[in-house]
Amino acid sequence: MSNILIERNHALGLPAARQHAQAWADKATAKFGVECRYESGEAEDLLHFSGNGMDGQLQVTAERLSLRAELGFLAAMFQEKIEAKLNEQFDEMVSAT
Repeated sequence: MSNILIERNHALGLPAARQHAQAWADKATAKFGVECRYESGEAEDLLHFSGNGMDGQLQVTAERLSLRAELGFLAAMFQEKIEAKLNEQFDEMVSAT
């Protein structure tokens, strides 16, 4: 299995970061059929996702987004493209105002 780790510091605050994470989950579900489960907490949220050969979670705090994912055999063949797209999406999230 291949792993992906993407971390971004941000100044969005938890409510805005939470909205971006939920929007990301909605897009992943609609576009790729990934199943997502969102757990809200006081200081930290966890978004669990699974599907299309990728399982992982996104940790959301007031200052940081941290995505950890494991890719299955077939998805691992496209790791560079998947990772590049995720990096692009997370760069957009943290630059949003």
